[in-house]
Amino acid sequence: MASEARKSDDGSDEKAPSSPRDEKKDFKGDIETAHEASSTSEFAVLEDERDIATHVITVADDPSLNPWTIRAFIIGLGLSAFGGVLAEIYYFKPQTVLVSTMFLAIIAFILGKTMENIIPTTGIFAYLNPHPFNKKENAFIVIMAGAAANSALATEVLAVQRLYYEITPNPASSIFLLFASQLAGYGIGGLFRSVLLYPSKMLYPSVLPLVAMFDSLYKDVEGARKKLRLFWIAFIAIFFWEILPEWMFPLLTGFSVFCLANPRSADFTRIFGGSNGNEGLGLLSICFDWQYISGINPMTIPLKAQFSNFIGYILCMVVFVAVYYNNIWNAKDFPFLSQELFYANGTVYNQLLILNDNFEVDPTLLAEQGLPFYATTWVVNLLSANLGMAATFTHLLLWNRDDLRGAWSWMSPSALKQTWANFNWRFWQDDGMRETPKDDIDPHYREMLKYPDAPNSWYFGTLFVSIIASLVIIYKADSTLPWWGLFISLILATISIVFFGSLYAITGLQFIIQPFVQMIGGFIHPGKPVANLFFVLFSYNSVTQAQLLLKDLKIAQYTKLPPRAAFTAQVSGTLFGAVLNYVLMNSIIDNQRAILLSVEGTNIWSGQQPQQYNSQAVAWGGLSHQLFAVNQRYQWVAWAYVVGLVVPVPFWIIHRYWPKLRTDYLYTPIICYYIGWLCVGINSSLFTYFSIAYLSQWWLRTRYPRWFTKYNYILAAALDGGTQVMVFILSFAVQGASGNSHLFPQWWGANQAGNYDRCAVIPS
Repeated sequence: MASEARKSDDGSDEKAPSSPRDEKKDFKGDIETAHEASSTSEFAVLEDERDIATHVITVADDPSLNPWTIRAFIIGLGLSAFGGVLAEIYYFKPQTVLVSTMFLAIIAFILGKTMENIIPTTGIFAYLNPHPFNKKENAFIVIMAGAAANSALATEVLAVQRLYYEITPNPASSIFLLFASQLAGYGIGGLFRSVLLYPSKMLYPSVLPLVAMFDSLYKDVEGARKKLRLFWIAFIAIFFWEILPEWMFPLLTGFSVFCLANPRSADFTRIFGGSNGNEGLGLLSICFDWQYISGINPMTIPLKAQFSNFIGYILCMVVFVAVYYNNIWNAKDFPFLSQELFYANGTVYNQLLILNDNFEVDPTLLAEQGLPFYATTWVVNLLSANLGMAATFTHLLLWNRDDLRGAWSWMSPSALKQTWANFNWRFWQDDGMRETPKDDIDPHYREMLKYPDAPNSWYFGTLFVSIIASLVIIYKADSTLPWWGLFISLILATISIVFFGSLYAITGLQFIIQPFVQMIGGFIHPGKPVANLFFVLFSYNSVTQAQLLLKDLKIAQYTKLPPRAAFTAQVSGTLFGAVLNYVLMNSIIDNQRAILLSVEGTNIWSGQQPQQYNSQAVAWGGLSHQLFAVNQRYQWVAWAYVVGLVVPVPFWIIHRYWPKLRTDYLYTPIICYYIGWLCVGINSSLFTYFSIAYLSQWWLRTRYPRWFTKYNYILAAALDGGTQVMVFILSFAVQGASGNSHLFPQWWGANQAGNYDRCAVIPS
């Protein structure tokens, strides 16, 4: 899902989900990547989580390193501004792209070292340059900027209200909605630190490469110099290159030999086209635009994890072509790729015509308009997402049951009894100091005990304020969500955080629960699509924010950044980024409204994310019983939860009795998710994506392992960073992020009157 991908969890782009469509991550692959990114011998055998956390990254701490500097705040706020603005620009792109956390870390290092070297250390300047720039300052900046560089889900709610319901909440309530929804998950997640953060079992493998890079930059001065030289060469080269595909020569976004050979075939467009939003499947197209190649960087995901992605990608094209040309669910009556709702004649469904003045579904009006339809490929996407979520449960129980058992040891009767005996109801008296436990604890956590913790009262207060603000806002913002619905959504989020948070911490697997909570919200608030928007906001978004908080706190634990500094960086970055998200959202909607409401969009702007969020809210929130219940048109979307539970079983049985077939390389939830992967956006980049993944994760990794270990991830960060800075500049200079767009003049390589890859334009 687009909004899910935007909430992506990654602590560093090395371990981001392997798809813009919300990938799940392979645990063994994450550990392999982290190991390769470290200075540990490639022949070392790491037996368990504690070995990994103590060999891949440094345990030792230098308490003299001070993160509380004006320099850290200045750089942190600057990169937060960059990340927050860029994240919202990417939200309205035809392909989901994440702001590179590794790039933010390297730029923070460069800026910090620059300030250290050029600012005097005497007089008033000593406040700006009190001591050499250190690792804790760098971690502080990355946590702040990373928290800002995620487009807040509340902006999606506000965008949908503006685009589809003609509702424009006042700025004050909008800002407080952003703050409340972002911080509620922080409050809940923070209260589970003892379970989801401190134990060694809670590894958070996605952050290991980032922390290993910090160790490398601050321990190996000569090695860091060589890495930065490569970084700047690649950064500058890709920075200027991106002007071509992004503006002057957009044919480079998707170069299709087939469409150039036959530019009049609609079938060729559906199968081989892909340079424009929702154009086609992009089969064998070649993309030269790194922005779309590296929605999730192909140089950072282990090849084993990519294998299941590739199988799902192939199945997706087969299934999409099969369902469309066999006219399943009346496929040919609707666009090939779209996430909108349609009338039976193929025109876009006007949802306002079925809603009364309270934005609830009116049965009489619904009977006049008729039930809406989905494009068939979008139905496949919904079905495959549900298959993948259910398959993940079974897959983890079959393949990772020992990890799960260890993660839940805290729920044993003896552990619960001890927790109850030590519980202090006077949480507000907690000064943050912790006693050293007598039993064996995580070495990194032991090093952190010297610093005062951000006490539970801080997190409880954050949650309490968020709930109070949310109760006021849901009535001021015409949400139609009752107060008890808000509490149900938060309770659902809390339960999900307890269960899914531990799985994410152990394996790097991030459950995408948005479809599930949309279904729950639809059944408890039938006929209320707007209420569904807010129900999902406070449930799904809270889970995602809790995981982001705990992931950042793990970065702090691994780098020995004091907990109160980490809390300050997270909250300030989140609030600052949310304001910037809101400003950019309004600017883009004001200037690109027609494009955002169109089915196709362009290769620059697209409303695919608010479109899918809205259509899901209408379908599940307003019409769940009429569309998805038993014997209804799309009943198999709901039945997919049941079918998905069975999918991993045959592969597990085959591996148990015929292990040489290596079905353990097949991660069935990923395959299931990817069956609906190409449902929206620009799809011309996939051939190039997998080619680069093969070159990086097999050819370089096996033929040049030393070069791979030293430079692969730095090169990946440079390519992401140079691209994203140029996209940031072009978005405001010529692409209309804050005004009118200025397209490059028409020529053969910039087909402004049609699809850039010169495939036939299919009338909508």
